[in-house]
Amino acid sequence: MTAPPTVIVVHPKEKRKKCTVEPLRGRGDFLFWRFPNVRPELLGGYIRLGLGGPILSAADAASGLLVLDGTWRLAARMESLFTDIPVRTLPPCQTAYPRSSKLFDDPLGGLATIEAVYAAYRILGRDVGGLLDQYHWREEFLKVNLH
Repeated sequence: MTAPPTVIVVHPKEKRKKCTVEPLRGRGDFLFWRFPNVRPELLGGYIRLGLGGPILSAADAASGLLVLDGTWRLAARMESLFTDIPVRTLPPCQTAYPRSSKLFDDPLGGLATIEAVYAAYRILGRDVGGLLDQYHWREEFLKVNLH
């Protein structure tokens, strides 16, 4: 079974240099949309990674995956365009990405986008090969999350 491509919606204020999913551009299993130029009507059969939904499970394996990429504050603003897409929450994982905001707290369990994609792909039984190859904190993330 081949799942639909993962759609990553990137907020325009997200710095591409710091964007953890940037190395995935050009892969056939990922589509990148620039917010607000999105097409939510094309997302039938998709689920959205987020907070406050049921835990993502293997039962979601046939669904497409929608991921919002931006700071937590920016991602929260993007959510309003995708309220019709069912939300799934990842089980607890620990981020390896160093946080530096002095103004805003990340939600408990907040992950870098690439970490969330990797965790979701493992749960969904998808190929994780190459996802973390260019992620600077790869080893630390795997060490603290794969016991």
